[in-house]
Amino acid sequence: MIVDNALYHRGQRVPLGGDPADQSLGSARVPCDPGDFQWIGIHDPSPDELDLIARTFDLHPLAVEDAGDSHQRPKLERYGDTLFLVLKTLWYVDEEDAVETGEINMFVGHDFVVTVRHGQGIDLGASRRDLEHRAKVLEHGPMAVLYAICDRVVDEYEKVGEALEEDVDEVEASVFSEARTNDSNRIYVLKREIAEVRRAVMPLREPMRKFAMGVDDRITPETATYFRDVSDHLHRVSEVVDNLDVLLSTAFDAHLARISVQQNEDMRKISAGAALIVVPTLIAGIYGMNFDHMPELHWSYGYPFALLLMVGVSIGLFTWFKKSGWL
Repeated sequence: MIVDNALYHRGQRVPLGGDPADQSLGSARVPCDPGDFQWIGIHDPSPDELDLIARTFDLHPLAVEDAGDSHQRPKLERYGDTLFLVLKTLWYVDEEDAVETGEINMFVGHDFVVTVRHGQGIDLGASRRDLEHRAKVLEHGPMAVLYAICDRVVDEYEKVGEALEEDVDEVEASVFSEARTNDSNRIYVLKREIAEVRRAVMPLREPMRKFAMGVDDRITPETATYFRDVSDHLHRVSEVVDNLDVLLSTAFDAHLARISVQQNEDMRKISAGAALIVVPTLIAGIYGMNFDHMPELHWSYGYPFALLLMVGVSIGLFTWFKKSGWL
């Protein structure tokens, strides 16, 4: 269950030897000199494995309990000298208009970082490799790891926001097109996925604000600068999410208005068509009544007159309906 395990000395990785996947959780802790720290990554651990990690790194049982549940909301808590941060990971499946979610739980101590990842989500190995090429950042210790992971997660949020923007643009184009479309289902799906993004983004703003303000004694002014950048990107994503939600609500209202207009147009066409049938039928009904004392009943030109009257009235009605836009 150990994905990677390494010791970092002055911004450089110190090989521990062996395959991390073959290491036991109980022996994962290594002694650290002042200024050094250990970063251990775990993926989908069992409750027993989490309990063993808790004893190894002296983690608070409440934080460990939360780390075992993959349905936590983003939050930041402090247990003694250990910070516990929950992050939601997001990625977008364009074919299904679906936002998929995962979770990362981080335990950050003075000389260690434990990352517990649930689901697929982002590959923390890429974040680790990128950070290992930035020794100046890595020299800031465990808080550098915290920054790198938060930065990677928020970058993925921005990618999801861009994908949602494209789909919302498609919906707007469809709603205001001349063709008759049924966009209500897709609008509902997109609003639901935007709500999923909001649940990941909004609660994370306060922890990032605290890091940017340097509320923890482990955050130096230089480290706080990195977190301000993450916080800025996070606020940008939250603004995108809010705007998309408003646009979808407006598009849904416009969609309903277009449906109402289309129904009115259909009713006018039906009414016009009915009038074209009813008037000749009325004339035929009157001339078809079998009364002896009807005017023009025995007139020689009565039959062609009735036909011409029906045709003439129908042509007149058709011309009028065309000019008024009913047909």
